[in-house]
Amino acid sequence: MTKLIQYTRNTVAILALTASSFGVFAADEYNSSKGLTAAGAPLGLHGSDPVAFLELGNRQTGTAAYTQVHDGVAYYFSSKANAKKFKKNPTSFTPQNGGFCTFGVSVGKKFDGDPKFAAVVDNKLYVFLNEEIFNAFQKDIPGTISKAEKNWQKIQHTAAADL
Repeated sequence: MTKLIQYTRNTVAILALTASSFGVFAADEYNSSKGLTAAGAPLGLHGSDPVAFLELGNRQTGTAAYTQVHDGVAYYFSSKANAKKFKKNPTSFTPQNGGFCTFGVSVGKKFDGDPKFAAVVDNKLYVFLNEEIFNAFQKDIPGTISKAEKNWQKIQHTAAADL
């Protein structure tokens, strides 16, 4: 009986480690698609290339041919060079607030962050729900970012539906 209990504990521990390596627990921390990419992780940033945002200042659609997975989220890139840059330092390229709408996070919510409405401020990528929300952000950029940073610490690990 003791061997069975130990075996069960070991199996549960292995499953937990395996699940965490595939980002199963990141669903409420990152804004990503509900389905899985060929890389086995949900797609982040709606398939847009985060390196292009930060280095070129514009949105480019990535491709599955250049995929990198970071913290359980797959990101697509428009070139092999961009994928390599991301792989070297992913946290410098991932969108702020888990890719959720920065304005939404500033008011304690997790709304979809659409890369069609994005801003790069101090070498950080921020995405927004829609054009109206993006325009509201532009009226108080530092204030919105500051509120979002504070709220993100509180809501990061909370399911969007619970906010």
